[in-house]
Amino acid sequence: MGKDMAEQAKNQNTNQDEIRNATEMMLNAIGEDVNREGLLRTPDRVARAYEEIFSGYFIDKDALINEALFEVEYDQMVLVKDIKFYSMCEHHILPFFGKAHVAYLPKGKVLGLSKIPRIVEMFAHRLQVQERLTQQIATFIQDTIHPLGVAVVIEGQHLCMMMRGVRKEEAIMTTSAMLGGFRTHLETRLEFLNRIS
Repeated sequence: MGKDMAEQAKNQNTNQDEIRNATEMMLNAIGEDVNREGLLRTPDRVARAYEEIFSGYFIDKDALINEALFEVEYDQMVLVKDIKFYSMCEHHILPFFGKAHVAYLPKGKVLGLSKIPRIVEMFAHRLQVQERLTQQIATFIQDTIHPLGVAVVIEGQHLCMMMRGVRKEEAIMTTSAMLGGFRTHLETRLEFLNRIS
């Protein structure tokens, strides 16, 4: 996460005491001794980790863009691919992670390059399902710069499926959201898909 995003999230942080207490309760519930040496500071570590992992709830969307919209006469595809992300599945509160590929067709304005990975991080740093994460990224870009189209494809691996349940370690989930020209023009959509394959 970028430093400015981390600072912004820190200023509006999670309720650290409640997370510490809940962590102690969970450790007791699974039969652990919260007073043993290795666990003495675990509730505090978890609270600090959750502040970063769930920082997406506290990011000011306007501050995230921070006037990094530039008027440019360019109407060809802008693509940022292989954006690594880490998120938490809302069903089991276990991580899922992978790569996001984000493209848009500008209409008079372009986003500063670093903003696209920051948008991915903002929505990934929440309890999520991959389908919603994909759609939120696409919709946010569409509503922010009103391009001719937005495309998002996410490839994710889910620990809730890898380390428990069906235990399929190699399975990769792929989701997509196509808006505007990417949805209505097959050639544009195929160009995007060919570029990320």
